[in-house]
Amino acid sequence: MKQAKLRSFTFILVAFMLGCNEFMVVGVLSDIARSYHVPLSTVGFLVTAFAGVYAISTPIITPIITTLTSNWNRYKLLMLLMTVFFIGNTLTAIAPTLGWLLFARIITAAVAGTIISLINLLVSIITPMDKRPMVLAWVGAGFSIASVIGVPLGTTIATLLSWHDSFWIISGLTLIVFALLVWLTPRDTPQVKGSILEQLALLKDHRVLLGIGITVAVLSLQYTFYTYVRPLITTVMGFSLTSLNWLLFLLGVMSIIGNEIAGIVASHNGVQKLSIVFIIMTILSLVLGIALGNKITGMLVLAALCVVVIIYGTTIQLVFISVAEKEYPQSLALATSLISIFANVGISLGSFTASTTVNFANLTMLGYVGAVYGLLAIGLSFALRRFYRK
Repeated sequence: MKQAKLRSFTFILVAFMLGCNEFMVVGVLSDIARSYHVPLSTVGFLVTAFAGVYAISTPIITPIITTLTSNWNRYKLLMLLMTVFFIGNTLTAIAPTLGWLLFARIITAAVAGTIISLINLLVSIITPMDKRPMVLAWVGAGFSIASVIGVPLGTTIATLLSWHDSFWIISGLTLIVFALLVWLTPRDTPQVKGSILEQLALLKDHRVLLGIGITVAVLSLQYTFYTYVRPLITTVMGFSLTSLNWLLFLLGVMSIIGNEIAGIVASHNGVQKLSIVFIIMTILSLVLGIALGNKITGMLVLAALCVVVIIYGTTIQLVFISVAEKEYPQSLALATSLISIFANVGISLGSFTASTTVNFANLTMLGYVGAVYGLLAIGLSFALRRFYRK
């Protein structure tokens, strides 16, 4: 029993490690721009590129891996991918040029999605049925916790040392996770069979497509402001760098609160309540530009946004899993990965939107632009409600 709990903790730690690698860069964008002497909008492309590669590679590789591994040893495959991730992250830590850094980020993005897909697949095979939903939920929460800790941690390390050291910390964590996986991961697991086309059949379901659209829209809204959260706090609202770390931590705590609310909403007919959540989210995005004129109102609206943008996740994850279990059982591994796959599509789109916006307008306009994605989320949530009634 203790080993089972430790194994579950290790799987969650894998998600946390991957999330830190992805999200930590947000907290050090300004430091990267200064070190390479390039505009902030240029390094913002690092967020877009990582999320884009992650989103494109994962839905292609995941069904291929889950098909081919009917004859492969999943343990060895996972260890190989972890080694590639370690190399990519270490190359990020030592990157002497922006081009080198971009190349290293692409390497880690290309394998990160497949790693978490394998972890979710192992959870679905190893974990007892009654505990499986909770463990899968916590693996997903590993990314949320990383977004809470990764950004302020990266900012703190960059302030005290350098942004390079932020990624050296992740390389050290990767070695720890690698050792735990070697110890706790079963060497042989039952193989789940299903052709690539049979697995991809899940993506034809209208409920799944609407859930994917909602995921992309919400993350696009979030990253129109979150990509530049550091300059919003310091440059626009005028907080000091000393206060920045505490304020980023506060926003992270608000995200954790959002996760708690997400569980409550999901357990009380969440699909029917998503439209209300998205209306609130869109209103907050619209008032952000005005609220940033004052330190108190600006932080209150940012904090509220960090709560609201998290609430959708548990409900949509349950939609994906329930549809797969009942109608596409061969696609369960893919279903458990859809949130992380298409969240990165939203991150890529949102960060690209933010970078484009700051090239033509000031930072206070980001909320108005993000509200467009909020309106899209509202429309998709009403459509999902209708399909669920049927």
